[in-house]
Amino acid sequence: MAALYPHDGRRDLTGADITRYPGAGVLFCHRRPDGIPQKAAAAWLVGSPRLVVLNAHNFRNRRMEVTREVEDCFFQIGGRNYTFVPSSLRLGAASDAKALHITDDWALIDLVEPVVGVPPQPVPEAPALKTGTAEIPIVMVSPGGHENYRGPSSTETCTIQQVDTPTEDDIRRVRHNCNDGFGGSGSGLFDLSARLVAMQSASLSMNSRRPFDLDFHYGSALLFEGALLEAIRRAVEADDAGSKTR
Repeated sequence: MAALYPHDGRRDLTGADITRYPGAGVLFCHRRPDGIPQKAAAAWLVGSPRLVVLNAHNFRNRRMEVTREVEDCFFQIGGRNYTFVPSSLRLGAASDAKALHITDDWALIDLVEPVVGVPPQPVPEAPALKTGTAEIPIVMVSPGGHENYRGPSSTETCTIQQVDTPTEDDIRRVRHNCNDGFGGSGSGLFDLSARLVAMQSASLSMNSRRPFDLDFHYGSALLFEGALLEAIRRAVEADDAGSKTR
């Protein structure tokens, strides 16, 4: 149950947290031989009752090889399960890409039916963060929890320590000291005004428990900006247009 860093400020999500950070859901996929679905990662309902935002690495490995089919997974939010439209999967990496990077580790998927009774997370605004070292307070919200945490979900106040220069599609990586763990992929990083600014991707030295280090031991998240933010806006606009004709 050890956290990644010596100080572990995580606590269980409460009903008030869910209200403050709407759209928090969980990706479930079939992994066991008996077919029982297992919790895979955090996922977010964003901007629309049909649009889910999550990490691309749930379906592709670092070499862009298929590791899991969309048909084998579903989205859970508000105590209900929702099916994906497999053909709607949009990946941050180009179709001919040979590798998956932190800054294109995102995916969008549509739901067959709209989520009922749970509001989506508002469409993020591009964060006004300067590139370089920093100490920016944030809150990591992990609706999928972590394998190294006792509860089913968690939240923690922590800090962004560096904003890297833009790479793929004008998206920047941030390095942070939030305690992550397997299952915490897709966790949302929020500013203190509860605005979604980044999505967790992976942590360097995932099994190590030692102090934060900008070069050797940190968490990586991608900011909601560039191609990711544009893709979300287009998807929400398309769903709004489709709703008027349905």
